[in-house]
Amino acid sequence: MSSLRLRLALWLLLPLSLFVAVSSALSWRNAAAVADYVQDHDLLASAKVLSDRLIWEDNAVQASVPPSALSLFASPNRDRVYLSVIGADGHLLAGMPDFPMPPERHPTGADRAQWYDTQWQGEPLRAVLVTRSMYDVDGAREITIAVGKTTGSRDQMLARLWRPTLWYLIAALALTVLISAIALTIELRPVMRLSRQLRARDPLHLDLFVDASALHRELRPVAETINQSTRLIAEHSAAQRRFIADAAHQLRTPLALQSSLIEYARTAAPESRNAQDRELWAKLATSNRRLIAVTNQLLLLAQAEQRDVQNHLAPLDLAQAALEGVTALSPLAEQRRIDLGLDAPLAPGAASVLAEPALLHALIHNLIDNALRYTPEGGHVTVSVRQDGAPHGTVRLIVADDGPGIPAQARERVFERFYRIAPQASEGSGLGLAIVREAARAFGAEVSLEAHTQGASGLRVRVEFTRLPAHAD
Repeated sequence: MSSLRLRLALWLLLPLSLFVAVSSALSWRNAAAVADYVQDHDLLASAKVLSDRLIWEDNAVQASVPPSALSLFASPNRDRVYLSVIGADGHLLAGMPDFPMPPERHPTGADRAQWYDTQWQGEPLRAVLVTRSMYDVDGAREITIAVGKTTGSRDQMLARLWRPTLWYLIAALALTVLISAIALTIELRPVMRLSRQLRARDPLHLDLFVDASALHRELRPVAETINQSTRLIAEHSAAQRRFIADAAHQLRTPLALQSSLIEYARTAAPESRNAQDRELWAKLATSNRRLIAVTNQLLLLAQAEQRDVQNHLAPLDLAQAALEGVTALSPLAEQRRIDLGLDAPLAPGAASVLAEPALLHALIHNLIDNALRYTPEGGHVTVSVRQDGAPHGTVRLIVADDGPGIPAQARERVFERFYRIAPQASEGSGLGLAIVREAARAFGAEVSLEAHTQGASGLRVRVEFTRLPAHAD
């Protein structure tokens, strides 16, 4: 019952069905009245014809059955007609001797007629009883004339009168429901269009505005509520981002000063310190470097989430940016004895994409740094840049390693901020892949994780950009 169309159809179907049922019953009753009237009229006409054929003959009443009395009942239903003419003394003058009579006789009206329903040999009969007074010198004699007919033609007439009306009512009911469903579909198009627009938008970008003028008057308060809620959420989210960016920016200077002081303290008079002091100062320096790294990543994340990032996008060579990232992190790879390589056999300008320089550098740097952190000593990390053959196709940046990989059930969660699969296994902050996804969204690119294609272990991170024509550089 969650479907609006179904609920509206039921709202229409139930009362209309009741209306159709009542109208059908009334129509049946009217049709039955008409059929009964026609049948009763024919019965009375036949009885009158018989009454007119009553004659005196030899001081007795004689009755004959003319063909005109029976021709009134001619029908394709093969109805049977039964007649009985009885004298005042109960003597049968014509017809059937045991014709069923009504329990009580009370002819009424100018025709002194009485209609009644009965049965003969298991068949239903409609009959009329007419009395006529025959006068002679001895006074009046009451003659009773009864005519009965089976109800086949009456039932057929009732069906012919009633069924078309019933079918018209059912067709009108079905047409009403169909038109209502079509009308609802047409009238809901603005709402469905709004739903598609909302579904197509990035939920993390809150620059959403619903045009209430395109909706029906009854739905405009809903659109205004959405706009107001989105505006409040956007303001709150912007305040959070400003706070994070401001806090990170304010922390950079004291952390840099702290790093200088720690380094000075470590190098001043080292011969006067024991091994425990030197270990303590080394730990302080490591902790300070991590704080600086987290602060810088928070600043990058805040920058990636800014609404105006897309206003600063420019054509960049993805292969050149990948080369710069590999070059910058080569010392770290050598320190960890990891084979870091670049596979980008593309002509200059063939991998041109639309990006912001600092964020593209951060995206590539975080992907390579993340792969180096989780790849064991002696492993391999390969950065690849590939393009498809379409004129306006895509360019893919792929960073593959032979580390432990990421389980399939955790591949979506690793993009959450500060989430790490094994917090004790790495010195990372849990912000690297979050920065990658936000930067990719700002560029209109897509990030996906998959298992390494060349072995059971390892991870491939693929970022798919829209490729620009070569002349866009």
